Amino acid sequence: MRNDHLDVGRARAGLLDAIRPEVPFDGWSETAFRAAVAAEGMDPALARVICPRGAIDLACDYHRAADRAAEAAIRAEDWPGMSYREKVAASVRLRLELVDPELVRRAASAFALPHNAAAGAKLMWESADTIWRALGDSSTDGNWYTKRAMLSGVLSATVLFWMGDESEGHAESWAFLDNRIAEVMQIERIKGRLMALPGLKGLFGAIRAPEPQPLPGGFHR
Repeated sequence: MRNDHLDVGRARAGLLDAIRPEVPFDGWSETAFRAAVAAEGMDPALARVICPRGAIDLACDYHRAADRAAEAAIRAEDWPGMSYREKVAASVRLRLELVDPELVRRAASAFALPHNAAAGAKLMWESADTIWRALGDSSTDGNWYTKRAMLSGVLSATVLFWMGDESEGHAESWAFLDNRIAEVMQIERIKGRLMALPGLKGLFGAIRAPEPQPLPGGFHR
């Protein structure tokens, strides 16, 4: 690969394509990263500049690429006659069906390490945000945070279940997902009653959603 006039986004995409066959054997590891760099014919020093964290950067790219694909697919769906709760469940299912379970298992192991845990949590939040935005969520107050926090929890729990699910068509995972969303809806009803208390509604409404910020490395989105 020539280093002049380097398109960083394209270079990282190439490394991601190259590392995917390595991950089932070596995980999102330094070994897999070096193999991908060699397969791309890239200078290892340049690869380290492009991906300072090595394979973990590529695992993040894999996750975010699936988020982008899910957002486009959700926006294209019509889902007539479905409740909002059913649309959320269908969106989570769609998001999971876009990825390779083995690559996700390996990523879960990598993000479980203490020095990668914050990155993993951030990715789950981004996925929750992606789903809400794709479904047309326009909240700008404290609901913006509670919706994403609760869906992040649902996503995390469902992914852990889904990774070990051997049922046909992941039927048990989708039942698990429905149960988790039902639990969240119970919390939402409790929150609704709390918001009726004097002072709380105004306080909650005063919380503002963050202004959209470009993510580091514009090729992620």
